[in-house]
Amino acid sequence: MPGTPYEKAALYDVSLEIQEGETLGIIGATGSGKSTFIQHLNGLIKLSKKSKKTSSIRVFDINLNVRKPDYRTLRQTVGLVFQYPEYQLFDETVAKDVGFGPRNLKLPKEKIDERVKQAIELVGLDYSEVAEKSPFELSGGQKRRAAIAGVIAMRPRVLILDEPTAGLDPRGKREILDLIQKFKMTCPTIIIISHDMDEIAAISDRIAVFEHGRIVYHLPPKELFGKASELQEMGLDIPATIKIANALKSKKIDLKDIPVRKSELAHLILNKYEGRK
Repeated sequence: MPGTPYEKAALYDVSLEIQEGETLGIIGATGSGKSTFIQHLNGLIKLSKKSKKTSSIRVFDINLNVRKPDYRTLRQTVGLVFQYPEYQLFDETVAKDVGFGPRNLKLPKEKIDERVKQAIELVGLDYSEVAEKSPFELSGGQKRRAAIAGVIAMRPRVLILDEPTAGLDPRGKREILDLIQKFKMTCPTIIIISHDMDEIAAISDRIAVFEHGRIVYHLPPKELFGKASELQEMGLDIPATIKIANALKSKKIDLKDIPVRKSELAHLILNKYEGRK
């Protein structure tokens, strides 16, 4: 609480510019400041009077340092999907649940229906099959997709996904990761938090590493995971592809590159042994 002995700053000297259209990965140990950072981006955590004197947050043309920021526009611009979003489903049908946000925007019914149908299909669900079902009749993976569809239906310019594959089986994880690139059709800029280095490496254009409330690295995946030893010293894992490449290198098999995706690793190994038995 502010002004008490328990007051504690969660972020220090964080400076980060996110480019429109990119996919930014965010990693860091528990308590490193990741969640605090993303909740500032859509006003769930607001700048205090004290922090406004030393800090600045701007999302497109929305300045959060003014006395009365336009939080309504901000929350239409930045959509945030929390961990286990399926626990936030509440309406009697999937279509009504997904349409909750668009209805609050006072859109015409035909626009709401259009957004709901597109969002449900974009997350890989069959609209005709699930639209009139209770969301509680869906499987766990389907519930998560329906919950994500409710955010996508708002058509945010920025979509934040906090541990989107947490608790899913391997197949469910693959399906969600495959869908994330499709989300760019309506939400061009994506920010994803994950403890899974393989998925972060596979989909991110750049990765920001948080430690003790600070950003210590902000690099493309190949450059970042070239610092494998530094990341491991911070208690962070590295992608399986890097582990395999390092194991091969210890056996004097140098692939001459840093493979951050499985396809890159396979390509490097094939090139290494092309023409050999």
